[in-house]
Amino acid sequence: MSATTVHNVSFHGVGEPPRPLDHGEAMVWLRTDRFAAILDALHGRDDVRLSFDDSNRSDVDVALPLLLERGMTATFFVLAGRLEDPHHLGVDDLRRLRDAGMTIGSHGLHHIDWRRCEADALARELAESRTILEDAVGDVVDQAAIPFGSYDRRVLAQARRDGRYARMYTSDSGPARAGAWLQPRTSVANDGVAPSALAQPPGVAARAERTLKGLVKRWR
Repeated sequence: MSATTVHNVSFHGVGEPPRPLDHGEAMVWLRTDRFAAILDALHGRDDVRLSFDDSNRSDVDVALPLLLERGMTATFFVLAGRLEDPHHLGVDDLRRLRDAGMTIGSHGLHHIDWRRCEADALARELAESRTILEDAVGDVVDQAAIPFGSYDRRVLAQARRDGRYARMYTSDSGPARAGAWLQPRTSVANDGVAPSALAQPPGVAARAERTLKGLVKRWR
């Protein structure tokens, strides 16, 4: 891998779920021991970026202490419309993450599919969520993770028009160019399979298939 290549590894909930989970969420909610083992395997890797989606309370209750024990940092993509919800992060939690050296990013307002949003709603998902989070943490929020990894050229065009996001993260899997605006990520599931950052580099056919899928999303 080139020195300019990074692996973006994304997590969701960790530990004992505090509420019933739908099937999709249950697939990516990790046991604490599996999460800790993955952190140990990735520790010291300067080509790995960690992130968390959905702003679950386990971000601060479970994940943060384990990150701090290992001197690791991550970006937490927060649902601004769920601040202070009992099962999600609040303003004090975001400040705690910030003060611990973590980065706060936007995951939109309401965890909805941006491809299905009308233009005004999509603009709010991008801009209003950022404003709420910046007011909460007193700092710039210039990264966003696309809910469900669902995007097309209209979504990307609106994000570029917004003009305030330095990086947009997808769920496309595979490595990324470190400085690229659009960043693929690999979500870690609870199926026991290691994230791509721990695997052998994919073959030519697999890389070509992944590239083609990304191009289709950008231009559909």
